Amino acid sequence: MKPSFTKDPIKELVMTALTSEMMDLGLLQVQDTTVATLTTSSPMENETSCGEHILNYGHMEKMIIGVILTLLTFLTICGNLLVVMSVCFVKKLKQPSNYLIVSLAIADLSVAVAVMPFVSITDLIGGQWIFGRVFCNVFIAMDVMCCTASIMTLCVISVDRYMGITKPLTYPVRQSGRCMARMVVSVWLLSASITLPPLFGWAQNVNDGHVCLISQDLGYTVYSTAVAFYIPMSVMLFMYYRIYRAAKISAAKHTIAGFPRPRAGRGREEDVDDAEGGGGGRAGGGGSRSGVGADCVAAALKLQREVEECASFSRLLRSDRKNLSIFRREQKAAATLGVVVGAFSVCWLPFFLLSTARPFVCGVECSCVPLWLERTLLWLGYTNSLVNPFIYAFFNRDLRTTYHNLIRCRYRNINRKLSAASMHEALKLSEKPNVVV
Repeated sequence: MKPSFTKDPIKELVMTALTSEMMDLGLLQVQDTTVATLTTSSPMENETSCGEHILNYGHMEKMIIGVILTLLTFLTICGNLLVVMSVCFVKKLKQPSNYLIVSLAIADLSVAVAVMPFVSITDLIGGQWIFGRVFCNVFIAMDVMCCTASIMTLCVISVDRYMGITKPLTYPVRQSGRCMARMVVSVWLLSASITLPPLFGWAQNVNDGHVCLISQDLGYTVYSTAVAFYIPMSVMLFMYYRIYRAAKISAAKHTIAGFPRPRAGRGREEDVDDAEGGGGGRAGGGGSRSGVGADCVAAALKLQREVEECASFSRLLRSDRKNLSIFRREQKAAATLGVVVGAFSVCWLPFFLLSTARPFVCGVECSCVPLWLERTLLWLGYTNSLVNPFIYAFFNRDLRTTYHNLIRCRYRNINRKLSAASMHEALKLSEKPNVVV
């Protein structure tokens, strides 16, 4: 028997070729669909899953931004190191009131060392967080604690300056090293308390592998911004207003236009005396003895009045000399605190306004603020850590002298130079008149 074939071999070959071709086309379509899905869902090209746009910089832009951020970080480190070294190694600057200045410098130095480098790297690569989820929480805690400590130390310094101006007699007794140490520890503990809620579950930080953002919980946002910025800023503004008002009142009290002029009624009294003397001479029939006696009495009375006025003016000068130093301290404190409050407000106010409004506008899941705007305002706030050491050095002659010697590597005899500069300044002040026009 011959075997029977139910299918034509040629038709079978054609059908097999067509089937394999269709399968290849289907596989290619599946692959194209998969690639398209991965391309559209990849957060690395344009934006992350949280909606923050990734910044794409060119080589020149990266170089310029890197140089600027590196320079800001380096200057912040150097300036605050100068403050710490000046107070720690110069005997004249080892005063309890400068403990707050050292605390401020340490907080700003911590920002420059533990925060700024990671923000710089993140900005240079376009804004993507590459340091992992665990370190994200540590980084946010360090950022919040150091910046808050810097801001709250500025607030405590303003209160300290106000107490020193308004209570010059009792304040030195209270201004002990132990009291200042307690104030510094309290500032750092309160600053650390703001970082605890995200670490213990109250408000989780936003971190999807590409974005590291502080918690956008509404309650935590209000609490953190109020304690870290709005309350300290309100206290600083109030203290500046009180110091400015005290300086203005003191200026009105201690301003002396010159030596006291004769009173308005003095000319009339002299006219009466002269008239009496003349009358006595006429009554005496023009006798020479009675005329000379009247003139002598009038001259003696006039001299006595001038001596009394000079004595009263001398007492006024002595009392004013005691208050003159307080008046100058008030003026200096008002000027210093005014510059500090102004720089602080310019640097941090835009960032905290944005941070407060962000969860109410964008929601609690992510940020809808353009990344370039957020980073610009953040670095503007970091700039406050750079300007603080130079503000206090500008208004403090001892710090300026110490900076100058440390930069020029003249470590020896710094205390002698400061003492000599203080004596020279005291001599210059003693040569100037004690009358404030």
